[in-house]
Amino acid sequence: MKNSDQTKPNVPLVRAVERAIRLLRAFSPAKPRLTLSELARLTDLDKGTARRLLQTLTLNGLVEHDGETLRYALSAAVLELGAAVETGRELRNVAAPQLARVAMNTGCTTFLWVYREGMALCIERVRSGDFSIDVAWTNVGSRTTLNCGAGPRALLAFISPEERRDALSGDLTKRTPLSQVDPEILTAESERIRGQGWELAIDDFVLGLAGLGVPVFDRDGQLLGTISITTLTPRLAGAEESRCLELLVAAAKEIGAVMR
Repeated sequence: MKNSDQTKPNVPLVRAVERAIRLLRAFSPAKPRLTLSELARLTDLDKGTARRLLQTLTLNGLVEHDGETLRYALSAAVLELGAAVETGRELRNVAAPQLARVAMNTGCTTFLWVYREGMALCIERVRSGDFSIDVAWTNVGSRTTLNCGAGPRALLAFISPEERRDALSGDLTKRTPLSQVDPEILTAESERIRGQGWELAIDDFVLGLAGLGVPVFDRDGQLLGTISITTLTPRLAGAEESRCLELLVAAAKEIGAVMR
C-alpha cells in the first residue's frame, strides 16, 4: 500500500513528527543505547529540542530512559508496532519453516530479504546452532545496500534494471576491504549472478564469513525476494558449497510454489 499523501504537495509536513521519527531511526543494532548528546548529533537537532521530543516519546512508551547511565533506548512497544507491518508478512510466514529447515540441515544462519526503496530489507532470520560464531548479525528490520552479502547481491541481480540503477546511484556501504562499491563492476557482476542463478559472497559483509544467496519467485515468475545462508568462510567456500546450495535452491522453490 502506498501513502497517497506523498503525492500531494499541498499537504504540509509536521516538523515535530518528522524530528521525532529521526530520533527513533537513530537507534540501531550497533547502537541500541544512546545519550542525549549522541542523539542530538545524529539527528542534527539541538539538545533542547531533542530532550523535549524524547520526553514525549518516553511518556508515550516508545522510548525508555535509564536514569543511571543517562542513555535512551527503544522500548518493547516498538515491537508491537512492528507486528502490525504488512510488508512481506505472507512471504515471511511461508518462508519461516523453510529457513528453519535449512538452518538445521546446514548449520548456517538463514535470512529472507526483500527489495525496499533501493535497499535490501531483512524480514526474517533463523540463527544457526553454532554459537561459536560471534558476530553482529543482521536483525529483522535491518536494511543494507545491495553491493555486499549473498542475499542482497542476489537481490541486486534479479530486480529490474530501473531498480538496479536506483540501488546503485546512492552511497554504497563498504563493510570490509572486499566490499565492491563500483556501480559499473556491480552491474557486470549482477549479470553473472543472474546467469548462474545464485551468488557466493566471501568476506565482503563480515570478514571470515561467506554466504550463499538465491532468488525466490512466485508461481507466475515474479521476484519475491531472496534467501541466503551465512557461515564461516572455509565451510561455505569449500566442500559444503554444493550441498548447501542444493538445499537453498530447494527451499526457494518450496516457498515460491505456494506464493501468488
